[in-house]
Amino acid sequence: MSAIPAIPITGLDHVVLRVTDLPRSIAFYEEVLGCRVERRVEALGLVQLRAGASLVDLVDVDSPLGRAGGESPDRKAGNMDHFALALSDFDETAIREHLARHGVKASETAPRYGATGTGPSIYLRDPDGNTVELKGPATEPIA
Repeated sequence: MSAIPAIPITGLDHVVLRVTDLPRSIAFYEEVLGCRVERRVEALGLVQLRAGASLVDLVDVDSPLGRAGGESPDRKAGNMDHFALALSDFDETAIREHLARHGVKASETAPRYGATGTGPSIYLRDPDGNTVELKGPATEPIA
């Protein structure tokens, strides 16, 4: 019998991205990835988008909250490696066609380990160069 973990994590809650063009980033996450704006905190320069059970927080680098993070991120000096969005289904053809309609290039599909086990995934980049992993359901669940 395993012990109850001290911190019972159930999945990705949110990821905070410092972005250089807030409207462009909102459009990317809404139009390309299907997230929706859930909340705005104008005084902080924060927009929170719903991504299934999780949130993607976008912070304008020129806002009070964004300036607290230091210099602006760029394609050579990102502030994060990547984050993964869990998908309930992985229809590779439909995903790739959708991304192509938006001019978004994606990596090759490969099996990768994630929170629920190994399953198909692809990587792409958002307008600020952050890497986003689209992670399909596990085809090899955790034993």
